[in-house]
Amino acid sequence: HVQLVESGGGSVEAGGSLRLSCSGSGNIWTHPCMAWFRHSPGKERQIVATSHVGHDRLYADSVKGRFTISRDFDKNTLDLRMERVRPEDTATYYCAANDDWQPSCPLSGTEFNSWGQGTQVTVSS
Repeated sequence: HVQLVESGGGSVEAGGSLRLSCSGSGNIWTHPCMAWFRHSPGKERQIVATSHVGHDRLYADSVKGRFTISRDFDKNTLDLRMERVRPEDTATYYCAANDDWQPSCPLSGTEFNSWGQGTQVTVSS
């Protein structure tokens, strides 16, 4: 497992932008896949975006074209650039890592074995 710490959450108006960052420590280089999930009360945890060491990037349909995931292997960071945010983007956002060397990232949170503590994002209308 690795240690993950998210930062960058906060409050933003609809249509605005926000950047989340996840800093990893430990054997982060052994984790080919990292991802952002989000969870809001009354809803199921949702995968937002994944980044695989093979350079694949996948996005949930609800954020496609608005969010951008990027991983810096030198700095051991995973960022999520959020643009044109909407009230429905309000949630706690979690960074996660998976150490299973598969050709692509899993899409289920149960297959990620390292998690950050989460950072809150609130979008006002």
